[in-house]
Amino acid sequence: MSTRADTVPQKPVLLTGASGALGRVLTRALGEQGWTLRLTDRVPFPDQLPEGARFQLADLEDGPAILRLAEGCGTILHFGGISVEHPFETVIGPNIRGLYHAYEAARREGARMVFASSNHAIGFHERTEVLDDDCALAPDGYYGLSKAYGEMMGGLYRHKHGVESVFLRIGSCFPEPTDARMLATWLSYGDMTRLVMRATLAPTLGPSGTAVIWGASKNSRMTWWRRDGRETIGWAPQDSADSYAAALEGKTSGNPVAERYQGGGFTALDYSRSEPPR
Repeated sequence: MSTRADTVPQKPVLLTGASGALGRVLTRALGEQGWTLRLTDRVPFPDQLPEGARFQLADLEDGPAILRLAEGCGTILHFGGISVEHPFETVIGPNIRGLYHAYEAARREGARMVFASSNHAIGFHERTEVLDDDCALAPDGYYGLSKAYGEMMGGLYRHKHGVESVFLRIGSCFPEPTDARMLATWLSYGDMTRLVMRATLAPTLGPSGTAVIWGASKNSRMTWWRRDGRETIGWAPQDSADSYAAALEGKTSGNPVAERYQGGGFTALDYSRSEPPR
């Protein structure tokens, strides 16, 4: 029989990026579970706060503010920062400097980091490849580069400071899939929420102190991503994009670069190589 300790963390949880699409989903779902949440974003939270949650405006680049918010927290759900491709100068502040501030907070508090990484950290692997969690990083833009950097920073903080990290390589997390690629990469809101819960509540991450999880639902077309750390945290997806296949099967970008690589459209942005894809 499950107990409250199985579903509710003993310490408060800090969620960055709380006002974003995924942050709002998590706030609602975790609040309904009775979690004590500390929420932050650089823009106001647009919804009613659940019981046990409090929100504070803060910029990820404000290190002292992030340290104050994390005081007493046992887990940091780091979903803040730029969430799509942008020029390097736009990405570097929130996604690099802001990430450092989040990890410094985790180090000081002895908190576990649950980092919203992305499939774009490995986006320049071809769709013919099958990847395990220890595959080479191959970011497909500055956004993906920041996610690869985040995973490497997590490794540094594990080796040097003992900080545990779960890296969620999120595929395409939307209410429903919208094109053929998402028949493989779609992660439902329900599966995403359950993944975050298990990443937080798992009593151990094993001897490595880290886990990489491919963030995709139980999609039969997901043949690119294989071994990961889901058994370590006790997560398995329950939803599937398969019911959308008839409507989306032929809905592709038509761009040969985007259709060649796992990162899709991000790989084709500002692509300047003169030779055509093989």
